[in-house]
Amino acid sequence: MLIISAEEFSLWKEKQILKGGDNQSLSLLIDLLGGLSKNEFSLLKINSEKKVKLKINLEILESFWDKHLDTGIPIQYLSGISYWRDLKLEVSNKVLIPRTETELIIEIISERFKNKQEKITFVDLGTGSGAICIALALAYPNWNGLATDIDKNAIEIASRNFTKNSNQSNLEFYNGNWWNPLENFKGEIDLAIANPPYIPQLTYEELPLEVKNFEPKCALLGGEDGLDHIKEIIQNAPSYLKEKGWLLIENHYDQGERVKQLFLKNRFTAVNVLKDFSGIGRFTIGRYK
Repeated sequence: MLIISAEEFSLWKEKQILKGGDNQSLSLLIDLLGGLSKNEFSLLKINSEKKVKLKINLEILESFWDKHLDTGIPIQYLSGISYWRDLKLEVSNKVLIPRTETELIIEIISERFKNKQEKITFVDLGTGSGAICIALALAYPNWNGLATDIDKNAIEIASRNFTKNSNQSNLEFYNGNWWNPLENFKGEIDLAIANPPYIPQLTYEELPLEVKNFEPKCALLGGEDGLDHIKEIIQNAPSYLKEKGWLLIENHYDQGERVKQLFLKNRFTAVNVLKDFSGIGRFTIGRYK
C-alpha cells in the first residue's frame, strides 16, 4: 500500500490529465486499481493535509494510464474490473462492459415481481459477465436462476463473478446459444431476460473506436437491421416459457415498435415498450398468452 499526501496525489493526477484523456476515465482507473473512489478523493481535496492510501504505487497506475492513452483500451478491460449496480465484476474482451441503462432491467422486474418469497425459475439469455442474473439471484434468493452464453469464456467469467459476489447457490450456468442448452427446462421458465446483440450493421460501423475495436463484435452486432438475435429469441420463447411467463428484451433505441410486433406475432400479450433514463424505448416486455 502507498501512502502519500492529498496535495502530492492531486499534482500527480493533474500531470496525467495534461497527457490527454478525460478526468472521468482517470478517476475510474484510480478507483478500480488504486482503491480510491472519486467521492473519497473529493473529500480529501477539502483537507489537503490528509493522506491518500492507494493499493498500488503511482508508477504502476501511470503505466496503466499511459497504455489507455496509447491504445484506447477501455479502463475496465485494462483493470479487468467493472462496477455495475452494487456488484464488482470481472470483465475481459470476451464480454461486454455492463452499461448503466441495463440496470433498469432489474428495476422493471422488481416492479412486476414484488413477492420475494415466490419461487420462480428465470433465465438470463446471453449472460456475458453475469451482471443481470447475479443481481437477480441476490435480490431474489428464493428464485432458481439459469444463465446461458455461447462463449465458454463468458460462462467462466460469469460463474466466477457469481462466486465472488455471493455465497448463494441459486444460479446455474450453461454454455450454448440462447435457449439451446435449456432443453430440460422446456415449459418451465417463468421469466426470461435477454440483452442480445441488437446494433444494426450501419450503426455498428459508426460506433466509437473504443467500443468497436475492443468489445466483442458478436455481443454487439445484430445483423443488417439489428433484429437477427431478437427474432430468434422471441420465436423460440413459447417452447420454454410457462403459460403467462414473461419475456423482457433490451433493444436498440429505434427498434421498440418492431420488437413489439414480433412479440404480438408470437402470441404474447400485455406487450409494452419501456423507456430508459433518456426517455427512449429501450426495453420490450410481454407475457406469453
